[in-house]
Amino acid sequence: MIQVSEVGLRFGDRKLFEDVNIKFTPGNCYGLIGANGAGKSTFLKILSGELEAQEGHVSMGKDERLAVLKQNHFEYEEYTVLDTVIMGHKKLYDVMQAKNAIYMKEDFSDEDGMRAAELEGEFAELNGWEAESEVATLLSGLGIKESMLDMKMSELEGSDKVKVLLAQALFGQPDVLLLDEPTNHLDLKAIQWLEEFLINFNNTVIVVSHDRHFLNKVCTHIADLDFGKIQLYVGNYDFWYESSQLAQKLAQDQNSKKEEKIKELQAFIARFSANASKSKQATSRKKMLDKIELDDIRPSSRKYPFINFQIGREIGNDVLTVDGLTGSHEGETVFKDIRFSMNKDDKIILLGSPMAKTALLDILMDKQEADAGTYKWGVTTSQSYFELDHDSYFEGGEKTLVEWLRQYSPEDETESFLRGFLGRMLFSGEEVKKSPSVLSGGEKVRCMLSKMMLSSANVILLDEPTNHLDLESIQALNEGLIRFKGAMLFTSHDHQFIQTIANRVIEIQPDGSILDKQCTYDEFLEWKEKNNK
Repeated sequence: MIQVSEVGLRFGDRKLFEDVNIKFTPGNCYGLIGANGAGKSTFLKILSGELEAQEGHVSMGKDERLAVLKQNHFEYEEYTVLDTVIMGHKKLYDVMQAKNAIYMKEDFSDEDGMRAAELEGEFAELNGWEAESEVATLLSGLGIKESMLDMKMSELEGSDKVKVLLAQALFGQPDVLLLDEPTNHLDLKAIQWLEEFLINFNNTVIVVSHDRHFLNKVCTHIADLDFGKIQLYVGNYDFWYESSQLAQKLAQDQNSKKEEKIKELQAFIARFSANASKSKQATSRKKMLDKIELDDIRPSSRKYPFINFQIGREIGNDVLTVDGLTGSHEGETVFKDIRFSMNKDDKIILLGSPMAKTALLDILMDKQEADAGTYKWGVTTSQSYFELDHDSYFEGGEKTLVEWLRQYSPEDETESFLRGFLGRMLFSGEEVKKSPSVLSGGEKVRCMLSKMMLSSANVILLDEPTNHLDLESIQALNEGLIRFKGAMLFTSHDHQFIQTIANRVIEIQPDGSILDKQCTYDEFLEWKEKNNK
């Protein structure tokens, strides 16, 4: 359990939190959400003690232990993987070090023997004898082989370091677990394992994530950081999102009878309760949902960009033909002799190694030459491409965002139109006068999406478009692409994004061939699981 009382924090004249009072209790997983810059990571630092609040205090139960997912991937370079994970439980690690230091002594005294016996007792009480086995189990679930336990952290690749640091946070059943973007750099299997781990975790979890599918799977509550306060909501992210949209609708329609609003709320809760899975999290969540009253649902101050891709021309039956295409990345072949045709209603998710996926998209958009084979776009098609690395688009001499966007818009569009367009993408007022070169990662993505929308292309290609976006922008992009009437080829690591958009899956295999299935993402995963048994 962790209790937050009257916590407040300011940075200069900016108020980040004020009078935050909240209790996080065992057996629950809290998804901490808020707009970019709202202070989610800062709040986690206050909870962990890394940052001190200017007002109020944070308290935990007596003898309770808190664990945090470390963000510095190079903090443990000289330690072994095994030691790095065990260091997540500082008391146990200190006991181990003290015990080993005594046994290493050449002149072992009676006093040393008594101290060693005490340490052995503490070691046993802290489940020290099971420590190595628990480390191996955690790392195995995350895809780290047992043979790597004695390797130094400096010898690991970046993605493996992230997994070890995650295992460090999970090790030893901490009473409170703080996770800031735990699914970053994890593969699908590791994410699924982590979901199951957290669903079955009996203590307190507070997590920040941009992965809506992950939040939906693991969270019993959403802690919404808004207006400098934190409001708790029962349920997962989808429930919070739908309820906040409902609250805005009800607030805008004050003339509705309260009885009608209550009926709408009851129908809404019933729909979410019926969709609950059989997991322990969902079962307890359903009981809490049944107790929700109308006043518990409040509108949010969130702003969502308006993302809507209109096609300038109806697309014909002949969209794309790929014939014997071979491509490489830095001299290494990443796909070989692949063949497929794209249909006008296809929304294809491209799976496989990041290098292979980007190479294929770059070849199809003439950004890279193929090693062999051909491809042909249909005569009725027009394409627009969201590139993974799009920084070069912002290196020109344009002085303002309006001037930047003008070069990608029809010549007859007025400055008023461009300002309005940028406003719908959350660049309001003086922000349209920003220099493109000073934009954040998320702002650049919104600009690139604006460029694509102005093109009116009937085929769009997107390489990891949700990178750098906040939850609100991801939600808006997701809904915009669901509405899109053209054909699409895209990559993403966002499970919900893929599942709700794609109707076809093409996976580039390690041998360079492809798997091609006309189905949803979840159906593809089920098919693969059955065929891999």
